[in-house]
Amino acid sequence: MTVTDPARVAYDDLGTGGPALLFLPGWCGDRTVFDPLLPRVARHRRAIAMDLPDHGESERTEADFGTGEVVADAIALLERTGVEQVVPVGLSHAGWAAIELRRRLGADRVPAIVLLDWMVLGPPPGFLDALAGLQQPQAWEQVRSALFAMWTTGIDVAPLHDYIAGMAAYGFRHWRRAGREISAAFAAEGTPLAALERLDVPSPTLHLYAQPADDAVLAAQQAYGAEHPWFRVHRLAARSHFPMFEVPDEVATAIEDFLCTVR
Repeated sequence: MTVTDPARVAYDDLGTGGPALLFLPGWCGDRTVFDPLLPRVARHRRAIAMDLPDHGESERTEADFGTGEVVADAIALLERTGVEQVVPVGLSHAGWAAIELRRRLGADRVPAIVLLDWMVLGPPPGFLDALAGLQQPQAWEQVRSALFAMWTTGIDVAPLHDYIAGMAAYGFRHWRRAGREISAAFAAEGTPLAALERLDVPSPTLHLYAQPADDAVLAAQQAYGAEHPWFRVHRLAARSHFPMFEVPDEVATAIEDFLCTVR
């Protein structure tokens, strides 16, 4: 079922059973990024994928907003759709919204978190400079082009290229907001793992990712998980920043296997 909600956000709603999954796309993208995953995960439980406000099929607005408003809209959506327990699945920097959902709703309503292809150890060299460039009228298009090239070069997956083309439809206003909100989150929280550590009650968290392929990055996450049993990492057999287009079965299976361990 696809719904354009009168209270700002459009969403898809498939399957039954809980805890439900709430799929959160990143900035300057829409919920179609989850199209390969939704029917697969909905075989086991309810799955909702939402558009951010002023993205995709959501209501258009000239008003500014940030991660806080995205989280408020997500909570309102959960209330209107009658979801009692939810596991947020955040793509990339939507992970900040997933963590904030856990903070606001607590461990009873948000029993776990799934993160997709995120820099959980912190931003790599040059990334914060790129975020600053996205906020500059003279630089944002060059930075965006570099990101698109990094995400698509050598990846022969047509739906991925189509999705990136859709991201190009968002202009400076949207990309500046993305740079601002992501920068602010890193400045306030340090790293995603540090933010997760500060939760009142540790949240079972699964990180599914494909890039970077550097074994040292995987080893560092595995070492962190060994010291913090609530954190798990799974490197996918994919090559892009959007592995759901390459290995949707592997992603869906990993999510369900993880949720079967959450009590």
